[in-house]
Amino acid sequence: MNLKGKIVFVSGASAGIGAATALAFASEGARLLLAARRPGKLADVASRALSLGAAAVHSIDLDVRSRYAVQRTIDELPPEWAEIEVLVNNAGLSRGMDKLYTGRIEDWEEMIDTNIKGLLYVARAVIPGMVVRRRGHVVTLGSMAGEIVYPNGAVYCGTKAAARAINDGLREDLLGTPVRVTSVDPGLVETDFSLVRFHGDSSRASKVYKGIKPLKAEDIADVILWAVTRPDHVNIARVSLSSVDQANTLLIHREQ
Repeated sequence: MNLKGKIVFVSGASAGIGAATALAFASEGARLLLAARRPGKLADVASRALSLGAAAVHSIDLDVRSRYAVQRTIDELPPEWAEIEVLVNNAGLSRGMDKLYTGRIEDWEEMIDTNIKGLLYVARAVIPGMVVRRRGHVVTLGSMAGEIVYPNGAVYCGTKAAARAINDGLREDLLGTPVRVTSVDPGLVETDFSLVRFHGDSSRASKVYKGIKPLKAEDIADVILWAVTRPDHVNIARVSLSSVDQANTLLIHREQ
């Protein structure tokens, strides 16, 4: 696919993988529909995207946990932004790293509402248009955590296992249409992920990446761009990637 002038919708675009993905598509001349909960940071990403060659940028202050806000956002898009070609369903987070029986229910609810329900709300609002127009590509941001659960991460891993199942079911439901569906499942990526997980505790967050060379957000954006730009008849079902220092969610080599 030639992305020049194509509308690409990225959720959770204000930082991390979402921001890196927006900038990668900007370099291809895409028109970017960017959504996130932090309008200040989103404005900065939009400015950088335009400087890199984005054909246009339309930014939206959006919390995907609100089904009504998501649907209203899509329904009320200006006509020139309505025909979304690529959806990068990226918004997600982790909160806490506790044993299941001591976990904070508020953390569980935030993860479930964002990583599962938010994923569904955005998909439900955007994909019908793709089916009607008979073109489109949906990229779900999954995780290696959706395949192998690690200690003290049961709920987060559960949300990513759900995302994996939803993505696979969506591909089945879209069989017979030209709409493609891809899951990109990274291992450790050094972004604000751990800082968010530990509620702003930077000391604890930095230890997650100590002694390893983790993936960068740009590595994931590169894979997303690659999957989307394959020939129209090629569907990349799933890409799992990690640093060479990580075999899976349980086995990580750290230099002393």
